[in-house]
Amino acid sequence: METSIRTTTKNTPLAAGFQDPVHNAQTCFRAIMDVMARPGSRKVIDTHDLSPPAPLTPVAAAIALTLFDYDTPVWLDRSLNSSEAVKAFLRFHTGAPIVGEAVDASFALVSDPEHLIPLASFNQGSAEYPDQSTTVILTGQEFGTAPSVTLTGPGIKDTTVFATGPVPPVFWDQVASNNNQFPRGIDLIFAGETEIAALPRSTRISPTEV
Repeated sequence: METSIRTTTKNTPLAAGFQDPVHNAQTCFRAIMDVMARPGSRKVIDTHDLSPPAPLTPVAAAIALTLFDYDTPVWLDRSLNSSEAVKAFLRFHTGAPIVGEAVDASFALVSDPEHLIPLASFNQGSAEYPDQSTTVILTGQEFGTAPSVTLTGPGIKDTTVFATGPVPPVFWDQVASNNNQFPRGIDLIFAGETEIAALPRSTRISPTEV
């Protein structure tokens, strides 16, 4: 996407996007595909010195600039949706329409994951078109610092243990129920300070034995 700096409706500078949109997006896309293919793994993501308006983080901005476009409706949680600067940044650099209903979104950006709405609120896809489900991106994640779950499924040799937070208390129960719908169900991307991880809907979730 174009990287020139415009102004918002309040005459404040619009933060720049990728300096080299094609190359930067390709680099980020490979990282996203890598963690999707290997659930529970983590990958450092190059933000290419992005400085998006708060509460949008640089890592989340890099994901947005890579995955969003005019054909991918985006839902924002309350904190992000209340920022005109964030909405201007996303609209200008990605062209993605911002929707008010979670079920209408191809992607969802969440800056306050502790108060994430139920996962069932998002588009679950259909048996005919499971790929039309929402991909939910949780920002502000700290990996390895919360109670863990055990993952099995495609891309995982035997099992792997995964921990991230903050998430709601019922989050992992919701993820397990979501993934039991496979091939329907949402996909999850976790965005930390410098790393990302992902859980596609094909992954099975179970409590980690102590």
